[in-house]
Amino acid sequence: LCSENKTFSDKTVIEYKNKSSIAKQFTPFFLKQDSVLMDYRAPHHTAGFLNANFSGSREEVLVLDVACGSGWVAKLMAELGFRKFVGVDGSKGMLEQAAKTGLYQDLRLALLGTEPLPAQTDAFDVVMIVGALRDTFVPVSVVRELCYAAKPGGYVCMSRVDPKSESGAKYKVCLEKELQLMEDEGLWTHVISQEMDRYMMDVYYDDQYLYGTMYLYRKALN
Repeated sequence: LCSENKTFSDKTVIEYKNKSSIAKQFTPFFLKQDSVLMDYRAPHHTAGFLNANFSGSREEVLVLDVACGSGWVAKLMAELGFRKFVGVDGSKGMLEQAAKTGLYQDLRLALLGTEPLPAQTDAFDVVMIVGALRDTFVPVSVVRELCYAAKPGGYVCMSRVDPKSESGAKYKVCLEKELQLMEDEGLWTHVISQEMDRYMMDVYYDDQYLYGTMYLYRKALN
């Protein structure tokens, strides 16, 4: 069921590269318009979710913002007291917009799933990924790289949408299977999960919202 989330076929690589090419054409104007039209609430929900379940010093922790886009999540986290960010995204254009926020100590270009996550092992207090964990965007196998990037005892915070499709349902099953497997292997422990009833507007049905889920894991100390 989940084998294709572990490895890439030529077709999958082409699809991911095509999506990256499309992403490079995005502008802040279109991103803003799309976000408004879709009433995209996942960044707000996920930043608040982490903040409510994090007890460390927000000013001192180093955050890895994976699939950072234009820096929306970092902006929201900065409002909550977080100060140190490193961003990773597959679009050079989005990284240029993220740089304009002035929030990131470093920004790194990488297409997740086709290139390794450009992050040192055991380096980050918090690893965030919002909006990218879905079918044809980021493969399930990337969650292990997120865990490796976190410091021992550090947190990995993830959110994903529940698209109304067979492939979306399959992705959810595979993702949650991998999350549990990693816990069984002793890589991390589950802290809390929470459902979102308003992740974003369903573009196919007026006045209906897609659901989503947020996950928080803590990396093992050894």
